[in-house]
Amino acid sequence: MTSIPEIAQAMENVLTTIAKAVERSTGFVQRKSKLDGPVFAKTTVLGWLKKPDATLSDLTQVAAAFGVKITTEGLDDRFTPQAAAFLEHLLNVAVGQVIAAEPVAIPVLQRFNGVILQDSSVIGLPEELAKLWPGCGNASHPAEVSAALKLQVRLDVLTGRLDGPLLEAGRSQDRNCQLQTRPLPKQALRLADLGYFNLKVFAQLDTQETYFLSRLHVQTAVLNLDGERLDLLALLQSSDPAGLDLAVRVGMKERLQVRLLAVRVPQEVADQRRRRLQAEARRLGQAVSKASLALADWTILITNVPKALLSLAEALVLIRVRWQIELLFKLWKQRCLVDEWRSQKPWRIACEVYAKLIGVVLQHWLCLLGCWTYRDRSLVKAAETVRDHGIMLISALAGAFDVPIVLKRIADALAATPRMNRRRKHPNTYQLLLDLTNAA
Repeated sequence: MTSIPEIAQAMENVLTTIAKAVERSTGFVQRKSKLDGPVFAKTTVLGWLKKPDATLSDLTQVAAAFGVKITTEGLDDRFTPQAAAFLEHLLNVAVGQVIAAEPVAIPVLQRFNGVILQDSSVIGLPEELAKLWPGCGNASHPAEVSAALKLQVRLDVLTGRLDGPLLEAGRSQDRNCQLQTRPLPKQALRLADLGYFNLKVFAQLDTQETYFLSRLHVQTAVLNLDGERLDLLALLQSSDPAGLDLAVRVGMKERLQVRLLAVRVPQEVADQRRRRLQAEARRLGQAVSKASLALADWTILITNVPKALLSLAEALVLIRVRWQIELLFKLWKQRCLVDEWRSQKPWRIACEVYAKLIGVVLQHWLCLLGCWTYRDRSLVKAAETVRDHGIMLISALAGAFDVPIVLKRIADALAATPRMNRRRKHPNTYQLLLDLTNAA
């Protein structure tokens, strides 16, 4: 577990040491100024962390806490392409820090050396930034944005370790992202959606003794262990109503041996899936295959986790854990406002996005420090607690208080933060995971 002094050091490293080291190389500081790299970094990152919709006037007050008096006009002038490059560099440094909590006490997760969720989220940007971050807009799909930033993220739900957000162009494909081939620990379990489905990547993970659990892409060839292609729909229709757990090979070229797991879903779920498939096909101007519509009746997974380590029932619950990273993105966007801004100036917007992303990384570190080990933690409530202590954090980094002491107080407040309520009709994910242990 990362300690309070280590997190204090990591924050100082990003916002002070590195900020000072790269203020000139990035072009942000070209001549002596009171608003140097560290002050600008702390003002923007902590200012928007404390108040996500902060105005320039709010930020000048934060700058004053660091001993720099500046007008709103003067601060506005500092949001330049060089300032954006400076903050982007600090973001890359922040995401490179290894910060983790003690493993959460959920037995099914503790079977693995990490349960890593992988996903992305897109932030639309002003078209003036299209050369820097090209989006998906074109003549065929004018509704798509011409400039966009894609955030690639891995989250270990066991220890809370965050890998990312790594920045890519909005038009980039998930299956080709830089995280796809970044090694994972042996005996860890990776969960990702179909956008990351890649049999070569799965084979690489298998060679590295890393586990994966994924939904099956319906166009993937399924073969028996002798290499004969199977009719997937016929196989499912003839399977045990309780579910299918069968050793097969996937991919005509890869022929990767996996467990094929499947269970029929309720009719209303199948109908909802078909509606989504048809809506997406209309959006893309394509037709939905009959096979895709028919296979919507089943949840179909593949995995290389041995049956002795993960049953079919457990796999069906674990695949739902992937939505926890969607909730993280929702927190960043709806509560931390990483995709909202007051300005119309493209470089000020870029600076705000980068500063807010650094802020959510720091916020995540503090949540690991104070509440990650609680199985029923609420990251939304934890984020509110961090913001409530924003002025204390600003004062500490301005030198008014000892940073580790302030972090200890924030950690204590997070430990006392209200948790999620247990739900009967729609159980929380942690309840479903704990129910697996109780049923064993």
